[in-house]
Amino acid sequence: MKINFRPYKKTTIVFESFGGRQVSDSPYAVYKKLRDNLNVSCVWSIKLNQRQFCEQHKIPYVIRRSFKWAVTMQKARVWVINTRLPKWVRKPDHVLYIQTWHGTPLKRLGLDIKEVLMPNTTTDMYHANFVRETHRWDALVTANDYSTDIFRKAFDFHGKFLELGYPRNDKLINATQSDVITLKKQLGIPTDKRVVMYAPTYRDNNFESKGKYLFQMPFSIDRLLEKMDDNTVLILRMHYLIVDQLDLSKYRGRVFDFSQYHDISDLYLVSDLLITDYSSVFFDYAYLKRPIVFFPYDYHEYKDELRGFYLNYNKDLPGEIAWDEEQLYKLVTKAFDEKLINSTRMDNFYQRFCSIHTGTSSQEIANYILKQL
Repeated sequence: MKINFRPYKKTTIVFESFGGRQVSDSPYAVYKKLRDNLNVSCVWSIKLNQRQFCEQHKIPYVIRRSFKWAVTMQKARVWVINTRLPKWVRKPDHVLYIQTWHGTPLKRLGLDIKEVLMPNTTTDMYHANFVRETHRWDALVTANDYSTDIFRKAFDFHGKFLELGYPRNDKLINATQSDVITLKKQLGIPTDKRVVMYAPTYRDNNFESKGKYLFQMPFSIDRLLEKMDDNTVLILRMHYLIVDQLDLSKYRGRVFDFSQYHDISDLYLVSDLLITDYSSVFFDYAYLKRPIVFFPYDYHEYKDELRGFYLNYNKDLPGEIAWDEEQLYKLVTKAFDEKLINSTRMDNFYQRFCSIHTGTSSQEIANYILKQL
């Protein structure tokens, strides 16, 4: 049965991040610019496990897939979302759908994935569902012209591009050293410790079920801690689709798991070094011009059998590459060398991918939404 809802009398904006798993990312940055505007009503679409966070922070919410949620989605005037919606969600004609997306692409996306190895789908089905979703978007936020060019083709998107930088990264541009100290205290990290963050992506072919991926640590935490001095701690940030639970109890005080923490920008700010593989997190971390070590332990499989890359992984990255565990430990121990921090490679990368962002993206997108209304 098709129900034709009319929009709410008061303009309602629905925000959603990572399928309701978090209250975070660029939608949250835009939300903070609009929540006090008396002319609009802001509501978050969340999974049940985010209810406590919303209630603690006085954030209006609806539980995803509830009847109230379905009505709210249909009667809202604007959606601000950073991932795809299920194909069965109907977008009314009166809805303005702002897609903020969630990263600058290194690995191939959408129609550029030649063979899809994800569960419960085929390559043709995946491509068709992807395009069905992107054709619902009215505007797409990008961080640079590199992303705009890729999204236009990979998403088959020909709507409005808002090439302003990701709102979530405003904080990286505007934060002070005092903010960093405050964040460390809030996170329970000693303010006198250096911080190394490990933030890998998931593997399409290693899954438990649809939307739930498995991940095994590709290096020894014990060995890494041995190589780092006692003045350094490790924080872990697993991809939001990874479901594995790590037992870190024996590392108390030296290893912190912030995989469920709502704002990854805070974790960037407190980290002095990033270790990653193919995750797009390094595009954001580069705003800080701090050292990055890449650890592509399954490089050939990922490049040739899973996703493949848009950039030349060997030449275009803003950091050093560790091809095996021993190299990883060595690079981490010397990562704070001035040559690594102030490299020409980092400066060139920053100019290409970060330089258009002025720290006002969230306000500019909020203004765009209000202007459309």
